[in-house]
Amino acid sequence: MRIWAALAVLYAGTCLAWAADWLHWRGPEQNGVSRDTGLPAVWSATGLNLLWKQPYGGRSTPVICQGRVYIINGAEPGKVREQERVMCFDADTGKLLWEYRFNIFHTDIVTNRVGWANLAADAETGYVYAHGIQGLLLCFSPDGKVVWSRSLTEEYGRISGYGGRTTSPIVDEDRVILHFLNASWGDQARAGHRFVAFDKRTGEVLWWSEPGDVPVDTLYSVPVVAAIQGERLIICGGADGAIHALQSRTGKPVWSFAISKRGINPSPVVAGSRVYITHGDENLDTNEMGGVYCLDAAQVRERQPKLVWRRLGILAGLASPALHGDRLYVVDNSAKLFCLDALTGETLWEHKFGTMGRGSPVWADGKIYVMEVAGKFHILEPGERSCKTIHSFSNPVGPQGEIIENNGSPAVWNGRLYFTTGDALYCLGTQESRAGPVPAMTAEPAVDPRDEPGWLQLLPADVVLEPGQQVRFRARLYNARGQVLGEITPQSWTLPAPEITAKTPEGKPAPSPPPLRGTLADGVFTADPQVPAQHGYVQAHWRHLSARARVRVAPRIPLVQTFDTLPEGAVPGGWVNVAGKFVVTADPTNPQNKVLKKLANNPNPMLARALAFITTPQARDYTIEADLMATERRRNLPDMGVVNCRYSLTLDGNKQRLLLRTWEARRPEDAPPDAIPGRINAKVDYPWRAGIWYRFKLRVQVVDGKGLLQGKVWPRDQPEPAEWTITAEDPIPNTEGAAALYAYATGITANSPGAEAFFDNVRIYPNR
Repeated sequence: MRIWAALAVLYAGTCLAWAADWLHWRGPEQNGVSRDTGLPAVWSATGLNLLWKQPYGGRSTPVICQGRVYIINGAEPGKVREQERVMCFDADTGKLLWEYRFNIFHTDIVTNRVGWANLAADAETGYVYAHGIQGLLLCFSPDGKVVWSRSLTEEYGRISGYGGRTTSPIVDEDRVILHFLNASWGDQARAGHRFVAFDKRTGEVLWWSEPGDVPVDTLYSVPVVAAIQGERLIICGGADGAIHALQSRTGKPVWSFAISKRGINPSPVVAGSRVYITHGDENLDTNEMGGVYCLDAAQVRERQPKLVWRRLGILAGLASPALHGDRLYVVDNSAKLFCLDALTGETLWEHKFGTMGRGSPVWADGKIYVMEVAGKFHILEPGERSCKTIHSFSNPVGPQGEIIENNGSPAVWNGRLYFTTGDALYCLGTQESRAGPVPAMTAEPAVDPRDEPGWLQLLPADVVLEPGQQVRFRARLYNARGQVLGEITPQSWTLPAPEITAKTPEGKPAPSPPPLRGTLADGVFTADPQVPAQHGYVQAHWRHLSARARVRVAPRIPLVQTFDTLPEGAVPGGWVNVAGKFVVTADPTNPQNKVLKKLANNPNPMLARALAFITTPQARDYTIEADLMATERRRNLPDMGVVNCRYSLTLDGNKQRLLLRTWEARRPEDAPPDAIPGRINAKVDYPWRAGIWYRFKLRVQVVDGKGLLQGKVWPRDQPEPAEWTITAEDPIPNTEGAAALYAYATGITANSPGAEAFFDNVRIYPNR
């Protein structure tokens, strides 16, 4: 085909490998293509080419690693024991080898979107990585043990995706790379779309990067890895409507290209230096919706690649394209498949196969496999100038006659197809099924030790300590292409003053926190044991290069926070997700006293609603108390409360009730008739008023394997009641979780603030 001449670098410097695992959701070439042969052109649920089936569904794409199939889904949906889980099956027999369940919290994603993100696997270690809807990033060994985990929401202020959007991790060399929207502290105080790399074996943070502008949307684009012009890059859609490329080993932004007024959800595909990306929203320079873009990343000027061609009017905002030879296969939102000439963008043919397209097409053995949301699996036969459907399979209906949806894509391994529907996992194959060769990635140039250093990196790049603890930093040097030159000893170390990123309600810069307090010698930082909480940076210098690492010193339990020692306009040090959302100010009822106020000047949900995380996620078996007060605006009261081990005790302002809950998005089938949506939800009517300080108390204990949740609220100027105001029992308790304050400002308009919440006298102490 013409692509081999026109895109000559596609296989330049590559070799062929055999029997590659399906480690990335788009396959070993990251482009929706398999080289396997003998795949079925027809199948049936009664046994034709059906090798095995398991009654466990999902909405994402399986990954296959070392003869095992992995999926992520929900367990016991709609029940009080509902959780998210990762499952592992034998790829040959379908035998369930293990499953691991974990709780859902700190999200309003609904139950039928649990297990949104794709898994990722590592061929070297056999590890599998999962990103749950609650923000847990989990690393599993092949036998189902948790090797390490991070709570992205509690540690880094990860923002839960709108409608269920949850980003998927990828593995490259020694790194697990993930991106998400977050707001935490310091240079990450403002909400932004950021990429982070973790050590795949330990979970240590290797780098952070923020390549784009202010986010306009949440997203679920999955990065791909490519070597272009001697640089190993990750390339991904952005929340700012652009596509971005970063050096994979350093996170250094390389180029960006803006295409849409909303965030980009599809994943790119790459052939040589050409990068293809689609979207389904408004373009920047025309009102025409949707588009397919082809960029040449070998021709970058002023950090922008050359636009080779674009096709407007193709609304491909959900599915990712597949690229085989000189054909680009694009599924639009209405389930029409476009075959475009990869060189010119010319439409070679169109084929309508369904009604709604979310699943991404997979090209294999001369056929295209694609799943339709309306419960159908299609096998297509693409030709030079036309395409035909050669087989369609409809999922059996559900117990109430409902359609069982398809939202994922097939995976191909060892000549077999693996895919999930809403309620089942299938494996298809024929007697002729064979694994095929896989072209290796374009080779990078060899590292020359005489290369000029171009990047300095500190490891770990982000660390959490307690007062008095210490960490040793390592410095690593890279050349301009992002290749490792080796570890070095910096010439000097400093503790720089943090930048002023937050503003007061009056729009003035907030007081700048001091540099980290502690000792720094030869790369070892020891936090001052007398400072209960702080955050800042450690910086290293070598010749003309410098690098810094983020250090948070989180408070220990027990702790007391009164805010009186903090300047007005500041926020507590060592807390996560407070800057720009909360501020220390005078007590409206006693100007001599200082309190923490939840700002109510921006209706954006990312700012109007906030959790201020205080401790680390490992805190357990404790009680949190705090004083809370609200203002009223235009008959609106805020929601406000405290959080203990991922349970919240909240006054619902406009409904005048007290809530004790964890995941709030689903009403269990076995819940009482008057229960509100959620897995654990207790409620009592509680009339309350603005301008009155209320004392909150939330205790969480695990007794005989069950969670005992006890909450009290009473006017602060009255004696504490003997009885708990509200209680609940959780059969699958959260055994740990960061203590936090919660507020949701309501009644905000463009011209005036909304209802505010105030906090004071925060106490966190052990139960025993």
